[in-house]
Parts: sequence; C-alpha cells; structure tokens
Amino acid sequence: MPWNACILTLFPDMFPGMLGHSLVGRALDEGRWSLDTIQIRDFATDKHNTVDDTPCGGGAGMVMRPDVVADALEAAQTRFPLAKKVFLTPRGKTLTQAKVRELAEGPGVILLCGRYEGIDQRVLDEHDDIEEISIGDYVLNGGESAATVLLEACVRLLPGVIGKEASHEDESFEAGLLEYPHYTRPRVWRGHEVPETLLSGHHEKILAWRKKQAQRITQERRPDLWAAYCDETKGSA
Repeated sequence: MPWNACILTLFPDMFPGMLGHSLVGRALDEGRWSLDTIQIRDFATDKHNTVDDTPCGGGAGMVMRPDVVADALEAAQTRFPLAKKVFLTPRGKTLTQAKVRELAEGPGVILLCGRYEGIDQRVLDEHDDIEEISIGDYVLNGGESAATVLLEACVRLLPGVIGKEASHEDESFEAGLLEYPHYTRPRVWRGHEVPETLLSGHHEKILAWRKKQAQRITQERRPDLWAAYCDETKGSA
C-alpha cells in the first residue's frame, strides 16, 4: 500500500501543483505515494453551496461552517480510516523534522485546509484527535501552501524517493544541527577556494570539519536549536 495523502480544500485544482514535479512527482507517478483531494464545497447543503458564515460575536471575515467541514472530514476518514488528521493553522505547533518523520512513518495523512478566518472550533472539539500544525509564524490566505510544504517534507522521506538514504542523515535538523556548507568544482571560483580539508581525501578530517561547521552555523543562526543540541549531547554524555 502506498503512503496516502488526502487533502480537504476549497481549491482542489491547486494539487498536485509543485508536488507533481521532480523527485516527489516521480514518486507519485511510480505509486510510492498517492494523492486525493476532497472538495469541501461538495458537502454544502443549500442551493448556493455555502461553506461559510459570519462569526458569532461579530468581527471581520467569515468562518467555515462546522456542518460542512465535519461532513467532508468524516468522508475522508471513511476512505482513509488509519490516516493521521491534521489541520493546518498558524496557531498550531510548529512543524519540525521530527514530526515530518513521524508522519512519513505512518500510513498517511488527511490534511484539512482552512480558508477565510478559519473553521468553527466545534469541528476541532468534536474531532479531538486532529492535530493542529503550523509551518511558521506568519499568516497565509489558506492551508493549501502549508499542505504542499508538509507533503513534500514527508514524501521525500519515503523509501525509494531519494536514491541514497544516507543523504538524509546530514541534512539540517536530522542531527539537531543546521547543515554544513557544500562545495563542488571548480576548485577556485571568482577568487573563492574550496576548503583544503575537503580535498584531502582524509575521511575522518572531513567529517570533523563538517561537524564543526554545522555547529558554528547553528550557534550563529539558530541559538534555540543550539541550546537544544547542547542539552541533548550533555544528557547523552
């Protein structure tokens, strides 16, 4: 069985979009994962196919109706009963590589993409196993872009999608650090030289150089990650 992604959205034509290209798109064509979309508007019950209404208590914008969203979500659950349910929202927990790995190791995901001011809270109260996830501290017009980010991050971890499994090991966040700098030919470009250590052929020295560079970059750019890395390494010492 392939790893499955089911996206609940008002704009199913946005998919696969960029997910249909490069390694992720090839993996989709090869059946390593599958992608389904559900049009939330199909579950509206009035002649105008209304999916939203004014917020109780007043305020700007519109809110997606609980009856419509819940019916769409439950239809997806019926099709994919084992999939992890995720609501993409700025107020969710920040997406991390650890969470990506966890989702990729499961049977698949159901991704709920909100629009307008969001969805009625009662849907989340009714489905208390749905996880709220954010891809960063900023606001988008809807969850579709966030769904694309999450899916690409997950799919690239599936077996056979990226040729060398070892290529994952040195990537940013996998070891708690940002990735070290990369170089290729030519040896000298516009006066900039490839570091001598990388041309030495000495495997242990190269590994040590890369680790030191990863530590330096993490400490400079992400003090939060650096603090967590120091705590982790101290605890495992």
